[in-house]
Amino acid sequence: MNNLTFSSPDLSSFCQLNNLGLTATGQHLCAERAVIECRLTKAPEPCPKCGAAGVSRGTVDRHLAHTPYGQRPTRLLLRIRRWRCACGCFWHEDTNSAAPPRSKLSYGAICWALAAIVLDHLSVSRVASQLDVAWHTANNAIINEGRRLLFNDSTRFDGVTVLGVDEHVWRHTRCGDKYVTIVVDLTPVRNKNGPARLLDVLEGRSKQAFKQWLQSRPK
Repeated sequence: MNNLTFSSPDLSSFCQLNNLGLTATGQHLCAERAVIECRLTKAPEPCPKCGAAGVSRGTVDRHLAHTPYGQRPTRLLLRIRRWRCACGCFWHEDTNSAAPPRSKLSYGAICWALAAIVLDHLSVSRVASQLDVAWHTANNAIINEGRRLLFNDSTRFDGVTVLGVDEHVWRHTRCGDKYVTIVVDLTPVRNKNGPARLLDVLEGRSKQAFKQWLQSRPK
C-alpha cells in the first residue's frame, strides 16, 4: 500500500464513464439515488446530409441506469447536444458508445447486472431494485447481453462430449410458461478439470424442445 501511485480525484474515471465516451459535469446526491450529469466527449459531428458544420440548437436529456455504488442506485443524466444545418437538416449526438439504442441501462449497468446474476447469484428482482428499474427492463437487458456474449458464440460447443439437461423455474408468475430447459456442458466435470458450463436456455420443458435443439446443433 505504501508504494501506490495516486492521481487526482476524477468522478469520470471512478464511475468508468470514460469507457462509455462520457465525462461527468455535475452530480446530485440524495438518499434515494446518485445522479451524475454527463456530456459526450467526442467532437461535434458534421451534418449527415451535406457534411457542413451545424449550429447548436440546445440539448435533450437521456436518463440511464448505471452501475450502482454503495447501497443507492446511480443514474446518468446525459445532456445530448442537438444541431441544425443551413441545409435544413437536424441531428443530435450519437449515444451508442454509452448504451444500446432505446436502452434504459448503460453498458456499465448491463455488464454489472449480468455479473450479479451469473457470479453473485442475485435474483433479477434484486438487480432491478439496485438499478432502480423495472423487473422486465433488467431481465431483458440481462438476457440480451447473455445472448450476445454466450449464445452467439458458436465456439462454445467445441470439445463438448457430455451434456446435462435440467428444468428451471424462470418466471414466478401465473401467466405464460414459467419453465425453461437448461443445457450444460458436463465434459469438464467428467474429466475432472473444471466445473459445468452453461450452453443454452430453451423455452419450455418439453422433450420436443430439446430434440429440436439437438437437431439444430452441429454434429
